[in-house]
Amino acid sequence: MYSLLFDLVTQVMGMFFLFYGFAVIIIYMIITLLSGLELREQIKKNKFVDYKDVITTPVGPSVSILAPAYNEGKTIVQNVRSLLSLHYSRYEVIIINDGSKDDSIDLLIKNFDLRKTEFAFEQVIDTAKVKAVYKSNNPSFSKLIVVDKENGGKADALNAGINISGQELIACIDVDCILAPDSIVRMLRPFLEETNKKVIAVGGGIGIANNCDIKDGTVVKYRVPDSLLGRFQVIEYFRSFLLGRLAWSRMNGLLLISGAFGFFDKELVLKVGGYFPKTVGEDMELVVRMRRYMEEQKLPYKVAFVSDPLCWTEVPETEEVLSKQRNRWMRGTIETLQLHRTMQLNPKYGFIGMISFPFWSLFEKNAPIIELLGAIYTIILIVMGDFSALYFLSLFVLIYFFAVMLSSFSILFEELAFDNYQEKGDLKKLITTVLKEPLFIHPKIMSWCMKGHWQFIKGIGGWGEMVRVGFNNKLKSSSENNGK
Repeated sequence: MYSLLFDLVTQVMGMFFLFYGFAVIIIYMIITLLSGLELREQIKKNKFVDYKDVITTPVGPSVSILAPAYNEGKTIVQNVRSLLSLHYSRYEVIIINDGSKDDSIDLLIKNFDLRKTEFAFEQVIDTAKVKAVYKSNNPSFSKLIVVDKENGGKADALNAGINISGQELIACIDVDCILAPDSIVRMLRPFLEETNKKVIAVGGGIGIANNCDIKDGTVVKYRVPDSLLGRFQVIEYFRSFLLGRLAWSRMNGLLLISGAFGFFDKELVLKVGGYFPKTVGEDMELVVRMRRYMEEQKLPYKVAFVSDPLCWTEVPETEEVLSKQRNRWMRGTIETLQLHRTMQLNPKYGFIGMISFPFWSLFEKNAPIIELLGAIYTIILIVMGDFSALYFLSLFVLIYFFAVMLSSFSILFEELAFDNYQEKGDLKKLITTVLKEPLFIHPKIMSWCMKGHWQFIKGIGGWGEMVRVGFNNKLKSSSENNGK
C-alpha cells in the first residue's frame, strides 16, 4: 500500500517538475520575443523624437523629484547638485532628510544657502512629523526644497515628499543614484505619446555604476565590475530590464517599477493612499495598488517602461550584502502578493489577475521553493534506487543551456540598442559570467530567497545594513532601512 502511494507521489512530482521546466522555457522564449519587438519599437521612436523641444516645452507635465536621504552626508551635496542640473524646465527637487544622524542636513543648509520657510502643505498622507521645510535664498537653487523630518523609513519619507510636492508627476529616486542629464525628458515620452489610455506610471532602465568612470554626475566610461558578483548583476539587470520589463510593458502587465527611478501620476498616488510603510517592497506594492484601483474603476490605463539606461546605481559586491538585498526583495514580493491576493486568477482584474499575478506567484515568489523541492525529490530517487542518471543529465543540460541562451540574448539586446560596454575584454568577461552563473551563483541566490521566505513566515522585517564602496572608490556606509 505504502509502496504504491510512494510510486504515485513520485510520478506526480516527476511530471510536475517536467511540465514546470518546459513551462519556464516556453514562457521565457515568448518574453524574449516580445522584448525584442518592444526594444526595436522604442529604438525607432527615439530616432524621431527631438528631446530638445521637450526640454523647453511649456505644455509638458511638471515633475517633482523626490529623494529620501538617511545618513548620506558624504555624497549628498554632489548628488543634489547633479539633480539640479537635469535638462528640463518644469521640475522641482525635494530632498527628504529622514531623521539622519550624521551632518546631512547641516551640509545641505550650508552649501545651498537654505532657510526655514513657512511652507504651507496639506498632509493628505499620514507621516512621521515634519520638523522643518527649507528653501534657498540663492536663485540658482530655486528648484530645491529640503524637508527635515523624524525618521520613518523610506516609504514614509516618500509620502512626506508627496504631501509637499506641487507638480503633476512625482519621480521617486534613491538619492545616491546618478541620473542622465536628459532622464526627465526621456521618461516623459510615454506620458506625452499615449492618447487612448492614462499613463499612471513609467519605469526607467537602471545601469550599474560599479567600476565605471563618473564625471560631473554622469557616467562617462562604462566598465564591467571586477568581481564575479558584480558582473553577475550586470547580466541580471540586462535580463530584468531588457527582457522582462520590456516584454511585460508591451503586454501592459508590468507589476514592478524599480524604487531607484520611477515616475508616477501624483493624483492617482494620492487617491490610493501613497506608499505603504509596512512593507519592504513599497515600490512594487504601490504599482500593484494603483493598477488594482484602475481595474476596479474600469478605467483604461498603462504602466510603461523606458529601456534607455537613465539611472546608475551601485550594486553590492559581497555575499553578505547581496544576500540581505535578495532576502529583502523576496520578502517584499511575498508581502505584495499577499496583500493583493484577491487579484490572483480573478477575471475581474483582466490580464493582471489572470496572467501577471500567477506568473509572479509561480515563477518569482515560489521558484526557490520549487527548486528546493526538486533537489529533495532527486535525493529521494537516488536513495530509493529509482534514479535515472540519463534523464537527470539530459534535463540539467537542457536547462543550463537555456539559461545561458537567455542571458546571451540579454547581452545581445544591450549591444544592439546601447553598446555601452566597449572596454577591451568586457564582452569576454560577461560571456564568462554567463557560463558560470547557473552553476556558482544561482544556487546562492535561491538559498538567500528561501531565507526570505523563512523570515517572512517568522515575521522578521527590516531592510538590513548595506555597505557601499561609493562611486569614487571611497568607502561609505548607508543603512538601506533609513534608520528603521
